[in-house]
Amino acid sequence: MYEKKQGKKSFWYPYIRELDRQRGRGQLAVESPLLWSDDELAYLTGSPTKAEIVERAEGIKREYNELDTVWFMAGSLFQQYPYDIPTEAFPFEIFKQAFVAVQSCVVHLQKVPLARRFALVPLGPPLLAYRSNCKAMLSAVAGAVELVVDRPYKAGEPIVVWCGPQPNSKLLINYGFVDDDNSYDRLVVEAALNTEDPQYQDKRLVVQRNGKLSVQAFPVYAGKEKEAVSDMLPYLRLGYVSDPSEMQSVLSSQGPVCPVSSCMERAVLDQLADYFKRRLAGYPTTLNEDESLLLDPNLNPKKRVATQLVRLEKKILHACLQATVDLIDQLPDHTVSPCPAPYAPLLK
Repeated sequence: MYEKKQGKKSFWYPYIRELDRQRGRGQLAVESPLLWSDDELAYLTGSPTKAEIVERAEGIKREYNELDTVWFMAGSLFQQYPYDIPTEAFPFEIFKQAFVAVQSCVVHLQKVPLARRFALVPLGPPLLAYRSNCKAMLSAVAGAVELVVDRPYKAGEPIVVWCGPQPNSKLLINYGFVDDDNSYDRLVVEAALNTEDPQYQDKRLVVQRNGKLSVQAFPVYAGKEKEAVSDMLPYLRLGYVSDPSEMQSVLSSQGPVCPVSSCMERAVLDQLADYFKRRLAGYPTTLNEDESLLLDPNLNPKKRVATQLVRLEKKILHACLQATVDLIDQLPDHTVSPCPAPYAPLLK
């Protein structure tokens, strides 16, 4: 921001001018949703990404509010900039735009220590097209960032590079695009033991022994929804154990073993199915409506990328729901009513 204030006198003037022109826009010509209006953010209604964007924006605001402290505490960093203190020199909106412009140039490096995992690549987004499934990776070589391509190119073709193992929510926030063929795309299902349960402490002990937490985030990767549902079931079953003698049996056993009755299994699967239906109902459009919207060649670019994101989220949720329904269909006795569960685990 200080360099920008120097205008053409700044060594970085041509670069800053180009960053401003890009406004953090990625390969779909869409700027980061951190710069979207409230009306535009409404395109993401129902998506957990909307809350992520709000949270990231609040974090940027906190950074801005701490700028003056940094300016006073580390004055040597700013000696060449004889201007006002940051928050007096620049309004928050300018800072947010600068933050997004720089963020859009951050890339993941491979085969480097964790402390050197990220680098700034000037003009990365306008010159590179990010993909989740290509083999061309950015790596650190003697203090520079090097890209070795994985295919032959003709003049004028965009250079494709791996963008790191990021879900689509992060690709949208950081680079303004969504990748339809992203094997790293995922949603999170958060399950929590009921703290009102008289056997909460015992259950907490069991989940910790099995490498889980009393509030556990289960990642659900695109294409691996069936495995994710199977991974959640032992945790949820434990929440339904109410008999103290059964709980003692679980405590003394090795591994996530719960006595599973037909009525308990039906209750667990019903809860899971209802949860996925509720998440799907939180979106204002259906999957079919999203598919139709994307066929419109004149669709607003921001609405297009938001619709791409929620469509992919819904596909994951539908696959989870289908996997759960398939398990219900495999139950031996469909006349069994679900067990009452006063302390059922909580799903979020």
